[in-house]
Amino acid sequence: MAMSVKQEGGDEDVPMSDINTTPLVDVMLVLLIIFLITVPVVIQSVPVKLPKVRYEVTQTKPENVSLSINGSPDGTCNVYWNMKKLTSKELLDRAVQNLKDQIDKVGGAQNITEDNMPEVHIRGDINTPYRCIGGAVYTMQLAGFAKVGFISQPGVGGAPIARN
Repeated sequence: MAMSVKQEGGDEDVPMSDINTTPLVDVMLVLLIIFLITVPVVIQSVPVKLPKVRYEVTQTKPENVSLSINGSPDGTCNVYWNMKKLTSKELLDRAVQNLKDQIDKVGGAQNITEDNMPEVHIRGDINTPYRCIGGAVYTMQLAGFAKVGFISQPGVGGAPIARN
């Protein structure tokens, strides 16, 4: 590696204090080329037609399960079955028992139809962490519930609420 020196009036050589920017420019050009090649790959996506948002009136049947979920400031998840607060284990046990009772009520699993199968309706607070709601959905599916839906509040005039 060489060091550049310059003459300053006398016979003594003084090191140059200028920065050699050539390696910096080389690195930046290589990074620019890498980004130009990789960005189109990252931006490409599969075309998907998303469903139109519509609001359906909730049909409340006595066998349906109503859960309310919110998060505490300390990070814990609060799950309520109607008005009773449950732990994750209690939620699973109660859901399994509820489904067994419903199957017995209709005369066995062979008599379960889409019309008499209980549904789970989840009301999640807008500030609830995803893990709380996702955990409740997973628990109810683990218990055997096939239909899990979310209850939301329509915007003004029934228009869908769009959030970014």
